[in-house]
Amino acid sequence: MGFGFPVVVQSMVTAETREIEEVVAQVIELHKAGCELVRVTTPTLQEAQCLEEIRAKVAERHGPVPLTADVHHQGSAIAIEAAKHVDEVRLNPGLFVFKRHGTRAAALDSGDSDLRGRETTELDALRAELAYSESEEQEELEAIEASLAPVIEACKKQGRAMRIGVNHGSLSERILVTHGDTPAGMVASAMEYLRICDRHGFHNLNVSAKASRVAVMVEANRLMARIMDAEGLNFPLHLGVTEAGDGQYARIKSTAGIAALLLDGLGDTIRVSLAEDPLHEIPVCYEILQATGLRKTQVEYIACPSCGRTKFDLPTVLREVRQATKHLVGLDIAVMGCIVNGPGEMADADYGYVGAAGGKITLYRKREPVRHGIPQSEGVSALIELLKQDGKWVEPTGAPSLLLPLKTL
Repeated sequence: MGFGFPVVVQSMVTAETREIEEVVAQVIELHKAGCELVRVTTPTLQEAQCLEEIRAKVAERHGPVPLTADVHHQGSAIAIEAAKHVDEVRLNPGLFVFKRHGTRAAALDSGDSDLRGRETTELDALRAELAYSESEEQEELEAIEASLAPVIEACKKQGRAMRIGVNHGSLSERILVTHGDTPAGMVASAMEYLRICDRHGFHNLNVSAKASRVAVMVEANRLMARIMDAEGLNFPLHLGVTEAGDGQYARIKSTAGIAALLLDGLGDTIRVSLAEDPLHEIPVCYEILQATGLRKTQVEYIACPSCGRTKFDLPTVLREVRQATKHLVGLDIAVMGCIVNGPGEMADADYGYVGAAGGKITLYRKREPVRHGIPQSEGVSALIELLKQDGKWVEPTGAPSLLLPLKTL
């Protein structure tokens, strides 16, 4: 991933890792749906050992599927074992070595609540009182490196990747006291781990900074990109709005964060985190990539919202055109209600279906009208004839591939 490769779509199984058959079934189902990297939670050494059988059964029944082991809690031994069986190990810096909350973080949380609405200087004073000394900070960084170094060596030996995955809700106590529960704190947490990996000559990395609030997630990733650039560390970014919820709002929330960064030119792999069956995440990922111009996974339909000038029942005609042509992945087809704005607004489309006076339609190829005066009842058939004439038509054979064609960053 990264460095000119297409944006990778990923998701995570929900089955308990010890339920090997359930995990295998979910991995295969997700991969068939278009998921290109599947994450499996690995909270203990026993789950890490299960990964060997999971990987073997997936390969036997379906073929190779890239897998990530999600190692959260104080897990050097877990991560080392997982690296034997998967393609990537994910570590959470806030939980890998130290628990999130201790006495100082608790005092800061309490103080933050008590000081709400009062002078910022009072909160700053509390932070100064709770601050880690230089020796304490150095001791903790040395402990992190001591735990991380064996994992780095295991990943090197096995040829595995590592994701440094920071979550806004699980920053360590030292980061919370020093930086607060902020995008800057998220980035500081990730950069400590990236710098250690760099010192150890390990660069098969990607990094994520996830939050349930879109603005925090976007700011953190933009800051991460700037700081990595400043330090000459060019690692792929994994994007996602964590704990987005379910339904339409979760999809909109995820799109708002992921798409904003993709349009900045940031992001090499994405996940839409839904409190639903993970299969539901995959179409949203691909539609985000389609909307941002990074992948063609379906026909792009351009259609006006309709107005008093519209010469036909546009929603009905759009459905008819879509039903007839939805399998022609890679094409842009416009359905426009009238001649006034239609030709200009559909200029980027490969083909246009435009309403005209007297119950007729006009077909366009790019910007050029190629057939006039077609009765509306024959419009869809005429469009198919034009596609056949141009060699663009294929008979529908089932669901289109989600992987072809594609555009890279």
